[in-house]
Amino acid sequence: MAHDFDFATILANWNVLARGLLQTLQLALVCLVCGLALGLPVGAARYSRRPWLHWPATAFVEVFRNTPALVQIMWFFFAFPIVSPFEIDAFSAATLALSLNTAAFSAEIYRGGIQSIAPAQWEAGRALGMTYPQLLRRVILPQAIRRMLPAFTNRGIELVKMTTLASTIAFAELLHEAKTLSAINFNPIEAYTTVALIFFAVVYPVTLFVQRMELKLPRR
Repeated sequence: MAHDFDFATILANWNVLARGLLQTLQLALVCLVCGLALGLPVGAARYSRRPWLHWPATAFVEVFRNTPALVQIMWFFFAFPIVSPFEIDAFSAATLALSLNTAAFSAEIYRGGIQSIAPAQWEAGRALGMTYPQLLRRVILPQAIRRMLPAFTNRGIELVKMTTLASTIAFAELLHEAKTLSAINFNPIEAYTTVALIFFAVVYPVTLFVQRMELKLPRR
C-alpha cells in the first residue's frame, strides 16, 4: 500500500522537537556528570579489600546493573514517593534512575581500569608513603583513564539513547514530543524517522571527537 509521506507537519512543528531535544540533552548531561562522579568512589570501594567498603559497593552495582533501567525509572516515579516523604516529578525520577544506573556501570569501568594497572605501580606509591586516595589521584587514574575512555564513550552514547525511556513517565523529552506529534498528525513513520536522524546527528559527531582524543592521548 502506497504511503504519502508528510514531513511538512514535522517541519512546521520543529520548535516542539527542539524543545524535546533540549530536555533530552539536559537529562543526559546531568545523569552523565552525576553518574561518573558517583561511579568513581563506588568503583574504588569495589576494588578495596576492606569488607565494609567492598560489599555495599558490590550490592549497589549488582542491583542497578541487573535490573532494567525502565523498571528503575518507573520505581522512582511511582514507588519512591510512597516509601519516602518526598514528592518527585518526572525529571527528578528519570535523573535519579539513570544517574544511579550510570554510576553502577561506571563503577565497573573504573574498577577495571584500576585493576589494569600493574601492581608495581601501587607498591612504588606505597613505598613513597602515599595514601590510597593519593595513589589513585596521582599515579593510577592518570594512567587508567586512557584505557577507560572507550568504555566511557560507549556508556555516554547508551545514556543519551536511554533518555527515551523517560517518555514512559510523560517527561517531555524528544521521543515523547515526537509521539505527541505523531498522534495529532497520524504520521508515525515521519515522526520516528526524524527522531532517529536527530539522535544520529547528535551522537555520531561525539563519537568521532572521542576517537580523535584516543589517538592523541598516547602521543601525550
